[in-house]
Amino acid sequence: MKIEQQQLKAFLLDSELVTKVDIEKAEAEAAESGKKIEDILLGLGKIKEEELARLKAYILGIPFVNLEEEKIDPKVLSVIPEPIAKKHNIVSFKKSGKNLEVAMLDPEDLGTIEFIKKKSNLKILPRLTNVASMKYALAQYQKSLEAEFGEIIKSEVSTETLATISKDVGIEGADLEDLKKAAEDLPIVRIVDTLIRHAILQRASDIHIEPMEKEVLIRYRIDGILHDTMVLPRQVASGIVARIKVLANLRLDEHRLPQDGRLKIETPDYKFSLRISVLPVFDGEKVVMRLLPESAKGFTLEDLGFHGDALEVLYKNIKKPLGMILATGPTGCGKTTTLYTILSLLNVPGVNISTVEDPIEYRMPRINQTQVRPDIGLTFANGLRSLVRQDPDIVMVGEIRDTETASLAINAALTGHLVLSTLHTNSAAGALPRLLDMQIEPFLIASTINVIIAQRLVRRLCKEKEQYTLTEAELKKLGENVDLERVLNFLKKEKIVPPKTVWKDISFYKPRPGPECPDGYLDRLGIHEALQMTPTIKELLMQNSTSDQVEAQAKKEGMMTMVEDGIIKAVQGFTTIEEVFRVTTE
Repeated sequence: MKIEQQQLKAFLLDSELVTKVDIEKAEAEAAESGKKIEDILLGLGKIKEEELARLKAYILGIPFVNLEEEKIDPKVLSVIPEPIAKKHNIVSFKKSGKNLEVAMLDPEDLGTIEFIKKKSNLKILPRLTNVASMKYALAQYQKSLEAEFGEIIKSEVSTETLATISKDVGIEGADLEDLKKAAEDLPIVRIVDTLIRHAILQRASDIHIEPMEKEVLIRYRIDGILHDTMVLPRQVASGIVARIKVLANLRLDEHRLPQDGRLKIETPDYKFSLRISVLPVFDGEKVVMRLLPESAKGFTLEDLGFHGDALEVLYKNIKKPLGMILATGPTGCGKTTTLYTILSLLNVPGVNISTVEDPIEYRMPRINQTQVRPDIGLTFANGLRSLVRQDPDIVMVGEIRDTETASLAINAALTGHLVLSTLHTNSAAGALPRLLDMQIEPFLIASTINVIIAQRLVRRLCKEKEQYTLTEAELKKLGENVDLERVLNFLKKEKIVPPKTVWKDISFYKPRPGPECPDGYLDRLGIHEALQMTPTIKELLMQNSTSDQVEAQAKKEGMMTMVEDGIIKAVQGFTTIEEVFRVTTE
């Protein structure tokens, strides 16, 4: 089952997946580097990995299978032991009678097929698949969190062991040696490793470890919602906290003051940076770990959920050489991700980009990122003061928290820099009174701010979802919260619905829970509003108008509000009306 390079080349040309010029370039590079033609074409992005796998399957006469979203029976999966499956990228996914279907990436790996045949005493039917399917299938070897903790606690953490771990490791006056011993105790190490691994597998953004009077509650935040995940015996609390402190280089003997730290988790499958926050609470110390994937792929503004006029307004304003772009919203609504996405668009060799952040959430190449350290006097204001002496073209300030930082950011925007920053307000229009509250002169705000973005994150519906239309009563209720005529005009303008559509013809969607989507939702999507500083808005600002007056004028000038954007995404089937109102109702 070997494919010759010439044979593959002929089929690539016949299938018109790549051009003759691309093949010739790849051949020349292959002759120099000794790599395979297919690897070079994949690296250059000339062909997709799934297209190549399907083509190979066609040449060899082997069926191609896509195992993404495919739940494999654990008994069938376990026919091939996990170490073999991971080492050779081969999984068994279907068994009927004496036939075992196995998916693999390398059709030339006959030795492994022979080994599985002897071990299982079954007829092996090989199938080709792609890397994404293989990763998804291999992830299913992981045991459930409850099962794994059950094993750890039953086999290794007997009541006596727990008593020994927790003895003298209290909140007050614990001996440093006892704390170190608890942190290095094997069951505790396994518990912490398992907690982090399962959080990564379940795509959690945060892990909450909360001590209570008689137990320790573990919660994961998945797609913005906190879920109770596990309850552990109270005795392990101090050991878990000590272990996390050791990993994050925090003080083990400090129990009365909050502490912040970082740590990195690296495996062949993933690479994560974890932000650690330890806070004293009544029953001990609460730990929150924020998981930041370092291998996160770059987003585009479209991926984040921007569309229509808001997208055009944003593209137009990020091309300006100076001024200010503000992202607003509550904590955890994706403001920083939006700013990083804008920075990645602006990150070209001809500009110098500097940031001052707390914390640095993602490392970005060619961007000079500075971490705020208030304990040694490096605040946002001091960092920004130094940054403008570093000859930057573009400056990002993680957050405007006080008058001094606001004043410096405004001055930087006035003196020929493009400044990006975030502000905690409920709406785009709400950013203007917030800046006035920080004693910034209205004429300075009017002359520096280019655009203000406000956003929230809604959960995205899975592929399987239920379609329905609203009744008259439901439409009337929806009309009380949003201007239906405006939304319908936006839908027609962006050609989402035909020109003569009326509301009773428009479909909405409900979540349909399934094995892969227990809630019917998977991942999140942004809903936005983009307020452009037009001459009329500037005039209102100079008159000290309220945020409601500013918003009303912006709507007259065509601004789509967050709620309206959410309803449009609900019509498109990305989310539900309930989700939109969950995140926007104040």
